[in-house]
Amino acid sequence: MPRHLFFIGIAIFGTINGLFNSSWLTFAFVHVNLLSPTILFGSLPLTFMFASLLTATATVILGGIPAAVYERAIGAKDSTETSLWIWLTATALWTLPAIGNFFRIGF
Repeated sequence: MPRHLFFIGIAIFGTINGLFNSSWLTFAFVHVNLLSPTILFGSLPLTFMFASLLTATATVILGGIPAAVYERAIGAKDSTETSLWIWLTATALWTLPAIGNFFRIGF
């Protein structure tokens, strides 16, 4: 499979988790609102979108850790197809709590 399809899948899973995972999103929203209330001009919708972006980014980063460990273990200089599958699978597993909300609410 081409590399860009892996990246598209990883981005889709990150987006779903960033928008529909209520526990991570609430955690990020509360902390963004408490720690930097004026950074987004006190706007709650902007704060919500920023918290969603933080949650999606955290999903992609946490999903990439097992792939990076695998690449380090085999001594790969670049991402292999196996490591991309690991990254996609790990990101999908991080997204499992949000899948129910995704299907119930819709995209």
